[in-house]
Amino acid sequence: MARSTPPSSAAAAGSSDSWPGKLLGLPESGPRSMSGIGRRIGGLVIDWALASVISLAIGTYGAAGNFATLGIFAALQVVFVALLSGSFGHVCVGLRVVPIRGGYVGVWRPVVRTVLLCLVVPALIHAKDGRPLHDAAVGTVLVRR
Repeated sequence: MARSTPPSSAAAAGSSDSWPGKLLGLPESGPRSMSGIGRRIGGLVIDWALASVISLAIGTYGAAGNFATLGIFAALQVVFVALLSGSFGHVCVGLRVVPIRGGYVGVWRPVVRTVLLCLVVPALIHAKDGRPLHDAAVGTVLVRR
C-alpha cells in the first residue's frame, strides 16, 4: 500500500498564492487587477477590425500588403491610449493602460508601446511579472477598469 506524503512546499505554494500582477502589487481580481489573455485578444480584435473598417472606408484596405491598415491601427492605438488610457478595443472590453508608478500615461509611452506592439514579437514575450514585453518596456500594465 502506498503511503501518503504531505505536499511539498513548492506544490503548497502553487496557484493559490500566486496570480498575475501579484509582483506588481495588483489585486487578484476585480478593478485594477491584471488583464487576462481573453480580454487582451478581444480588445486587439476590436482594434484591428476598427482599423480595417477605416482603411476600407478611405480606400486603402489591401493596398501595400495591409501596411496602410497597420498604420491606421498604430495611429488609433497612440491617440486612444494617450487620451483615454486605453485603445477603443480596451475600452470596449473594460480595460485600461496605467503606468506602474501611477499618474498619467503621457504621450511617449503610447508611442513606444505601439511600435513594439506592431512588431508583434514583444507582445508574445512576457516578463516574469506577467506583463508582455511591450508593456514592461514602457512601465505600464493593462488592468481591468
